[in-house]
Amino acid sequence: MPADTQEKTQDKLDVLCVDTLRMLAIDQVQKANSGHPGTPLGAAPVAYCIWQRFMHFDPHNAAWPNRDRFVLSAGHASALLYGLLFLGDVKSSQQSGQNAGAVTMEQLQSFRQAGSLTSGHPEHGLVAGVETTTGPLGQGAATSVGMAIAQAWLGATYNRPGFSLFDHKVYVLASDGDMMEGVCSEAASLAGYLKLSQLCWIYDSNSISIEGSTSIAFTEDVGARFESYGWQVLRVPDANDLDLLTKALKTFVHTQDKPTLIVVTSHIGYGSPNKHDTKEAHGEALGVEEVRLTKQFYGFDPDVQFAMPEGVKAHFAGQFGLRGTTAHEAWTALFAAYRAKYPPLAAQIDQMQRRELPANWDADLPRFEADEKKGIATRDSSAKVLNAIAARMPWLLGGAADLAPSTKTNLGFDGVGDFSAAEPAGRNFHFGIREHAMCAVASGMALSGLRPFAAGFLIFTDYARGSIRLAAMMGLPVIYVWTHDSIAMGEDGPTHQPIEQLASFRAMPGMVLLRPADANEVLEAWKVVMALRDRPASLVLSRQALPTFDRSKYASAAGVARGAYVLADAEDGRPEVLLLGSGSEVALCIAAHEQLKAEGLKSRVVSMPSWDLFEQQDEAYRESVLPDAVQARVSVEAASGLGWERYVGRHGAIIAMHSFGMSAPGKDVQKHFGFDVDHVLAAARKQLGKSQAKLGKT
Repeated sequence: MPADTQEKTQDKLDVLCVDTLRMLAIDQVQKANSGHPGTPLGAAPVAYCIWQRFMHFDPHNAAWPNRDRFVLSAGHASALLYGLLFLGDVKSSQQSGQNAGAVTMEQLQSFRQAGSLTSGHPEHGLVAGVETTTGPLGQGAATSVGMAIAQAWLGATYNRPGFSLFDHKVYVLASDGDMMEGVCSEAASLAGYLKLSQLCWIYDSNSISIEGSTSIAFTEDVGARFESYGWQVLRVPDANDLDLLTKALKTFVHTQDKPTLIVVTSHIGYGSPNKHDTKEAHGEALGVEEVRLTKQFYGFDPDVQFAMPEGVKAHFAGQFGLRGTTAHEAWTALFAAYRAKYPPLAAQIDQMQRRELPANWDADLPRFEADEKKGIATRDSSAKVLNAIAARMPWLLGGAADLAPSTKTNLGFDGVGDFSAAEPAGRNFHFGIREHAMCAVASGMALSGLRPFAAGFLIFTDYARGSIRLAAMMGLPVIYVWTHDSIAMGEDGPTHQPIEQLASFRAMPGMVLLRPADANEVLEAWKVVMALRDRPASLVLSRQALPTFDRSKYASAAGVARGAYVLADAEDGRPEVLLLGSGSEVALCIAAHEQLKAEGLKSRVVSMPSWDLFEQQDEAYRESVLPDAVQARVSVEAASGLGWERYVGRHGAIIAMHSFGMSAPGKDVQKHFGFDVDHVLAAARKQLGKSQAKLGKT
């Protein structure tokens, strides 16, 4: 075949593939009568160009470590991604040789329906090839920065001369809405500073959002903003121009000193005669008649739904598929040679990918002797444990939102270093005052096999809630370290004193929250956290020193693993009143218990660092800790009391916060709001009085 004829045939096939993606998308949305058809119609050429001409992604193994990542930050365009996965013949199994498609025609036809894998917005873990859950705008783009950071770190840590194991690219398709979101700006600023040259965001600029033209609220020069962040900015004036898109993407591939933003001008609803460039194309089905007209515009049969023209899948297989499988095969051979030459490093890579802990990871954990007078803040004991673990687990890394000196999360052993463009193997991260981006970045790092921690004050989790929630939804083992956990932080006042945050995390599905009461509970909490493989955890720690309990006198802190345990008990094991608490307030319960014992009254102290873990225990264990027969109960926690009624019952006493805090020294604040031994004793005696009255005693 003459070269010019072959080129024209390729051009026609490219156009046919792009248009097939478009038709599959509008048919998905129309059949569901729900979804977003406009962006797939406008942005299909962009996504096609990335996948078909650039991506190194093995459709037979969507978890290959050095695959290029594609993140659909514009998650509302999920029908486009599902079409790509279908046409690219991406397999659901991570094992080569399996034939089950991640997205089948049946799944396309079940878009947004109960039990379908093709959910309204892409969900990681539900469909192979969905790199991260997206939908809340800005989250995908921000998470991609974590993926690019992970690539840089993995390459700097494990690549060796002749062994470029980690050199993959991260591509992101983002929308106008993404560019408006603050988390996107935070992450872009960080990415520019870190010169993440393997990161490319493609901004699908169609200038339409739900309310209409973006000009009603958004007129800034996005490209200029990104240039100020330190990004390379390229522009493609027509999303349908595959040649210009290819040229821009080639420029990105050859850029080695900064991330790239490609601003692509597109038309939402492109090809829809009556909804082209309108808000109506954004968030609702086109309508039966408009779908017919759109198909006619593209030369498709208006009476055929989910059309699959001949040659489309073969064309994908010949470029996207062949490139990916060839690259993966070469990488596998390279890794085999690497394993022979660097077996310990290869073993670490294996463990990372399987989310396993290295052997003897806990060999150097510190011990904390009893110290009930001076004690130690749980943030300080946590620092000791974190450093001991990180020294034996090279891929445990992270940082704080400009608060490492306060959260005590800096890794301080020899050779650890700070992550930067100049030192990409560093393990201490400086996220700046960007809580939301920090948590999204941590998710991206976890999705790449690393074990990240992200730290800050508990109150500032409100800034990062969106990213934390998605980490829980995806089951990512991100470690969150939240300090300054209560009103006891004192002088900074109510703006910095968390009240409702504990309750909100306890309400979040998939989140393990641990609020340890002393240094040994911190140690045990870290053991619990490190064993998690499919859930994030929030370690909630104190600023102020807490007594380290004498474990020869009180129960072992190993009970933390079960969420709640009997810390101190009546001598005969038959208490008359239960004192429940978490964190710093457990010490108040212990002090009250000792006083009651001196008075001849029988009490039990239950430390409850994790409601989540306690609820997972069997009924027999929970009954052994909180016996139904003992109805006199007092809970003590310097936070919202919401939820404690589950454990103290309708008639139990809940010592909790019912307002915001105040600015004063921490001990004065605690006393002002009733968090002292006298108040606990008074509540316990009142509960005992009620209990005895019920039994007919006086």
